[in-house]
Amino acid sequence: MWLCLSDAFLSIVNSDQDPTVLMVRARRRGDIEAVFGPTYPVTTIPGRDYQFRAFIPREFVGNVIALKLLDIDYTNFKNSVKDRHLHDAYANVWGIMADLQEIRPYDTQPRKGFRAHPVRRAGGK
Repeated sequence: MWLCLSDAFLSIVNSDQDPTVLMVRARRRGDIEAVFGPTYPVTTIPGRDYQFRAFIPREFVGNVIALKLLDIDYTNFKNSVKDRHLHDAYANVWGIMADLQEIRPYDTQPRKGFRAHPVRRAGGK
């Protein structure tokens, strides 16, 4: 799961070592600590797809992320991101993900050649 937060970008996956913990990964130093605090050690592994990693109990991850959801106070996510580099990365992701819409943001007509999700097509087929 990718989590795009106002102050951090995280990838959270299952731990292959312990089913009670999740591996929380980040591309930037400090992102894991910004969300989960200093309690769980963050390992730095240069040359990996996500350089920073921490193993955090599932329940703690769930509780922290639930509180983040409950604390949302903005009406525009991208505008809530103060770090310019993080904001620009999210803006790029926004543009790429806009291609999943049949009618792109701010357009009024469906795109030619648009391919609906194979499972979610109108009529179920």
